[in-house]
Amino acid sequence: MTIVGFLGLGRMGGPMAGNLVGHIERLLVHDLSPGAVEALVAKGAEAAGSAAAMGERCEIVFMSLPTPAIVRAAAAEVISAGSPKILCDLSTSGPKLALALHELCTPKGIASFDAPVSGGIRGAEQGTLAIMAGGPEALWPELEPLLNCIGKPFYMGETPGAGQVTKLANNLLSLAAIATTAEAMTLGIKAGLDPARMIEVLNAGTGANSATRDKWPRAVLPRTFDFGFSAQLSLKDTRLALDEARAMGVPLPTGERLAALLDRTLATYGDDADFTEMAKIVEADAGLDPNRSV
Repeated sequence: MTIVGFLGLGRMGGPMAGNLVGHIERLLVHDLSPGAVEALVAKGAEAAGSAAAMGERCEIVFMSLPTPAIVRAAAAEVISAGSPKILCDLSTSGPKLALALHELCTPKGIASFDAPVSGGIRGAEQGTLAIMAGGPEALWPELEPLLNCIGKPFYMGETPGAGQVTKLANNLLSLAAIATTAEAMTLGIKAGLDPARMIEVLNAGTGANSATRDKWPRAVLPRTFDFGFSAQLSLKDTRLALDEARAMGVPLPTGERLAALLDRTLATYGDDADFTEMAKIVEADAGLDPNRSV
């Protein structure tokens, strides 16, 4: 019987772990929040008690954590007293950390996979995430069925960080869609156009993108700016992409501008700002009131 562990039960990790319940015989979970653990136990999971205990008892351990430093510390704790067969990082933690985890795990005979996800909280809840995975091809058949429970997995190759580079590229495109849509919508609003009608037209034309289809209808048009992904994490992801691009000699001028826009968003709206609040900065630069009602 394969025992699976899931470490990190936040806004993404909690739903992902929940989608594993019922598809595997035993799921052990752990989080710093007792409430998050209790919610999964109520669904049928077991409390591991600690990351180290999870490493001792589980053959496969998933991690979904907010920053590279936290991922690395958690991974070290998982393998400190045990040797799971596979350690899979679902976080967006960058290719450098993927290589570091590979180097940490390999001497203990542990296969390290980096498998960041895309699709947001709704995708995590519905089990429709896109999963970009890199790791040993020989063990992919063991991991893929589990990933199928939380989304659609894509195997990107054996190079440590293959999944992470794919995810960073995805996030650059997603953020660029928000910034460009904000500029286009501000242009139309200043011209007196109805923003809801604009979104309807854009989604019927070649300008349609993930921001016009989802983020504007859900969080920007109603002025709630509560899509559910923080500007702070977006800036972290953008900086990871910029660091990797510099190391490879790839200019990312659009990425630099996105980082600057996210910096301004956080400076203006605080550390808890949603990434859709980037639109407010663009609007304010054009003389619109970013705090206007619907």
